[in-house]
Amino acid sequence: MLKLSLFLAASLLFPAATVAQESPIDAVLERASGLDPLETVIVAVDGEVVAAKGYAGHSPDEPTNIKSASKSIISALVGIAIDKGLLSGVDQKVSKLLPDDLPDDPDPRLAEVTVGNLLSMQAGLEPTSGPNYGRWIASDNWVRAALGRPFIDDPGGRMLYSTGSTHLLSAILTKVGGKSTLALAKDWLAPLEGFAIAGWEQDSQGIYLGGNEMAMSPMSLLAFGELYRAGGRTPEGMQLVSPDWIEQSWTRRTTSRFNNDGYGYGWFLRRIGGEEVRYAWGYGGQMLYIVPSLELSVVMTSDATAPSAGTGHRDALMALMGAIIDVVRDEAAPAPAEAGGD
Repeated sequence: MLKLSLFLAASLLFPAATVAQESPIDAVLERASGLDPLETVIVAVDGEVVAAKGYAGHSPDEPTNIKSASKSIISALVGIAIDKGLLSGVDQKVSKLLPDDLPDDPDPRLAEVTVGNLLSMQAGLEPTSGPNYGRWIASDNWVRAALGRPFIDDPGGRMLYSTGSTHLLSAILTKVGGKSTLALAKDWLAPLEGFAIAGWEQDSQGIYLGGNEMAMSPMSLLAFGELYRAGGRTPEGMQLVSPDWIEQSWTRRTTSRFNNDGYGYGWFLRRIGGEEVRYAWGYGGQMLYIVPSLELSVVMTSDATAPSAGTGHRDALMALMGAIIDVVRDEAAPAPAEAGGD
């Protein structure tokens, strides 16, 4: 990480000497080609794509598995369901929504788990992610298996990152919406030009996997990010997600054990380059960053199967995002007034 940070910093200090014909943002993206797992980067400012680059033959228009970045999309669908009156709110009890999938002898704490607890990864249930993931998806019923996990904390306690929690939200959406989560996403986000889900895994009961195995193109992920950056409105002015839900989603509710960043409802929160950043994060480096103060949205996708697509790559992408922020902020700064006068 340190080597990359120094490299980017030095390059930004001497852009004319290294890439004289390129804009500063294009130069940063060109230098990022040294990050082997990186496949695409797209940078948009105030709704306009100012730079887009594919690496090693990849294109910003080709679908890719966005992994857990899809958790932010599930969060948006929950917010829309609340606005439509299909859910009463984040305090609604999960046990009342999924009564047929509860264990035979449930822990009394299961009755206290709310939709909000699932969104913020504070259900208290043992996670299905990490070393437990393979066993969970090998089960006959992912919903029942997630609800049947033992409690290792109380509902509302520490963050326990679990794709099972987001899958429960997908099951809830399917039930209250009367159709699959994929169909709901297509219906509710249809007015958003460029948004499309190219593929999505289902469990044995036909529930789309909440929070993983969703294929989208980087440009489509950018369209989703731009919706949030614009306060839930499409470029044509149609309100798809309420500003209140976006504010709730971007409010810190717990702390990630992975990197001590904040976490809201399906979104991570961090300060990068002096700016408040909200971001969706998928395994291996599938990233959607939003910087409201700069009207900036950035998508990065990576090869999640590459040996180097681990923690070091995640940190390298954070450093790359810091370099992009520096350039965008400098470009947006007003030019200094010329000396002199009458």
